[in-house]
Amino acid sequence: MLPFARTLSPALPRLTRRQALAAACLARMSAAAPKVAVIAHRGEHLANPENTIPAIEAAIRLGADFVEIDVRTTRDGGLVLLHNDSVDATTDGQGAVASLTLPEVRKLRSRGQPVPTLDEALETMRGRCGVYLDAKRITAERIIAALERHKMTDRAVVYAQFNLLLELTSRGFPRLAMPEANSVQLLSKCLQELQPAVIAFDRRDFEDDIIQLALAAGKDVFVDRLGRDDHPAAWADAVQRGATGIQTDHPAELLASLQALGRR
Repeated sequence: MLPFARTLSPALPRLTRRQALAAACLARMSAAAPKVAVIAHRGEHLANPENTIPAIEAAIRLGADFVEIDVRTTRDGGLVLLHNDSVDATTDGQGAVASLTLPEVRKLRSRGQPVPTLDEALETMRGRCGVYLDAKRITAERIIAALERHKMTDRAVVYAQFNLLLELTSRGFPRLAMPEANSVQLLSKCLQELQPAVIAFDRRDFEDDIIQLALAAGKDVFVDRLGRDDHPAAWADAVQRGATGIQTDHPAELLASLQALGRR
């Protein structure tokens, strides 16, 4: 808990405590403080189908600095944007992504929109925002090739298992590797072996001792504030504790909150 949060009366209603926390954070922020990045989770997917070109376009129009996308490989080697290992939940088709060919996936529709390829997504983002690539099923070699094809190696981070991130580093792209913080011990290992530029956090590991280790090493801190954490008080708390990027399902609202905090 933040030092100033401890001074709030425990008898106050929850909403009032959140408002007080946000106000206290605002009072302590400097207008010259560094900008905090807005990361749109699966694009703007409340008004648009997730992981589609319209969702990416909408997120960019709203001012997102990064768009988070999930990438999987089809049976014949196509790279497509799908979160789940099957197409059932988000498209009008059925079956595992890994068992379908690219032409088969391309025939499917997600709320009327086609499933994009990674190339289409990167071309849409190039020169307009960064990509936060969640590597569900794709090799390091193909990630690098795609980012180089679209000249986006300097505007990308890759969230993946340790071994894939280690391969990115061994191939000369340590700045792409974005490991999950997990714990002080595991983060120390990642800092030594991966040499990343950004560390990923979520509700489970967004703890002050782990955050401080990342910041002391000069790393950016990208934290998921999704679900019950996706609201202004939690965003303000994340900024106060050192977040330099926040992943959200509400990019427009987050941007407005960061502007109020003097972090845009």
